Amino acid sequence: MSCELHEKPRVGTIDPIFTCQPCGAQFASIGIKDCIGIVHGGQGCVMFVRLLISQHLKESFEIASSSVHEDGAVFGAVKRVEEAVDVLLMRYPAIKVIPIISTCSTEVIGDDIDGVVTKLNAGLLKEKYPNREVHLIPIHTPSFVGSMITGYDLAVKDFVEYFAKKSEPNNKINLITGWVNPGDVTALKHLLAEMQIDATVLFEIENFDSPLMPYGNFVSHGDTTIADLVDTANATGTIALNRYEGGKAAQYLENEFDVPCIIGPTPIGIRNTDTFLANLKKMTGKPIPESLVHERGIALDAIADVAHMFLADKKVAIYGNPDLVIGLAQFCLDLGMKPKLLLLGDDNASYPNDPRLKELQDNVADDMEIITNADLWELDKRLKEGTLELDLILGHSKGRFVSIDNNVPMVRVGFPTYDRAGLYRHPVVGYAGAIWLAEQMANTLFADMEYKHVREWSLNVW
Repeated sequence: MSCELHEKPRVGTIDPIFTCQPCGAQFASIGIKDCIGIVHGGQGCVMFVRLLISQHLKESFEIASSSVHEDGAVFGAVKRVEEAVDVLLMRYPAIKVIPIISTCSTEVIGDDIDGVVTKLNAGLLKEKYPNREVHLIPIHTPSFVGSMITGYDLAVKDFVEYFAKKSEPNNKINLITGWVNPGDVTALKHLLAEMQIDATVLFEIENFDSPLMPYGNFVSHGDTTIADLVDTANATGTIALNRYEGGKAAQYLENEFDVPCIIGPTPIGIRNTDTFLANLKKMTGKPIPESLVHERGIALDAIADVAHMFLADKKVAIYGNPDLVIGLAQFCLDLGMKPKLLLLGDDNASYPNDPRLKELQDNVADDMEIITNADLWELDKRLKEGTLELDLILGHSKGRFVSIDNNVPMVRVGFPTYDRAGLYRHPVVGYAGAIWLAEQMANTLFADMEYKHVREWSLNVW
C-alpha cells in the first residue's frame, strides 16, 4: 500500500477549494475588538468575502472597502485609503484598530500602504484626531499568491508583531485557535477552565454566535482586545493549534520575546485532544482533572457505539483547510475508516515537510493520495471516471455539487458551510468535537441508506 503526495497535474484551477489571501486577513481581523479593517481594492474584495463569512456564521459584522475604481487602478489609489480611514474614524468613534489589507489589484499597481500609514500617522491622526488611540496596520495579502490560509497566518503574525510588548510576566498562556467556529472556541475554553488555566484566547470569535436582544440588533465582534495582544509577549508560553493558521505568530513570539511555543497538533479526535491536554500540562504544570478523564471516557464510549459496526472500512475523501484535513484524516484512521483522497487547496511549499503528512506516508495501511494545490474538479473527475470509490465526503459547502452529482453522502465541516443550519455552534475539536464528528458521519451514512433504499448489509452488521 502507498500514500502518494503530489501537486495536481494541471496549471489551471477548476472549482477552487480556497479563496484568496485577503479573505484570511479579514477573518483574522473580525476576531479583534474595536477593529474594522479596510480592504484596499475593489468593492468585490469585501462584498463577496463578507457575504461568505456572513453565510457561514449567519451574523452581521463590520468591514470596509477603499472601493478602488478605474481611475485608481490606472493612477494609483492611496488617496482612497486616506479617505477611508477618515470616514471610518468619523463614523465609528470606538474604533481603535484599522488594518489596511491589500489585494491583487492594489499590489499590482504598486500602492504603498506602508507609506500611507506613515503619512496618516504624521498628518491626519495628529491634526484631526490628536487625542484618540488609533492603530493603522498594513497587511500585505496579494491575491495572486497563497490562499486564504496564508492570508490568515500572515495577518495573525502582523497583528501580534505590531502590538506585542515585553513587560512583566502575566502567568497566562497564549492560545492561537486558528480558523475555527464559535462552538470550537467554547469547547476550548471549557477544557482550559477544567484545567484551571488562565489563557489569552487570540482572534477569538465565540461572540459571533450572537443573541437577538429586546433592546436592538447586535453587531458581532471579536473579543480579543488590544491589551490581550500587547500582553502576548509576557505569556508563559504559546500554543498554536494549527501549523498553518497561527504558527508564524507563535514562532515570532518565541524568537523575539523568548515565549516558548508548541505548534499543534490540531485537537481533532481523541489522540490529538490527549496531546493538546498533555501540552497544556507540560506548559503550565497543571494536572489533567478527573472531570476531563470522565469526558474522554464518554467520548470513547460514544465512538465505540458507532466506529466498528458503522464506520469501519468506510472510504472517505477530505478537503478544506490543511490543518483541518490532516486532523480529520488522523481521526478517520483511528476510527478504522479509510481516507482515500486528501485535497489541500494551495501550493504551500512546506507541505512535503509536514511531519503529520510524513507520518501518513510512512504508516497508512491502504492506498491514499494527497494532492496539493488541489481543486474540487480533482475529486469530481475521479468519481466520474470510476477510479475512486467513496462511502463519504468530508468538506465545506462548496463541494456539495460533487456530492450531489456523484451520489456520495457528505458531512459538512470547515469553512464555509452555508447549506446546513447551525454547524458553527458544534465543535470539531476536543472530546465534544470527536463525539459530534463520529455521530455526524454515522447519521449521514444512515440517512444515505434510507435515501438509496439500501438494506443493513452495507453496515458492518450481520
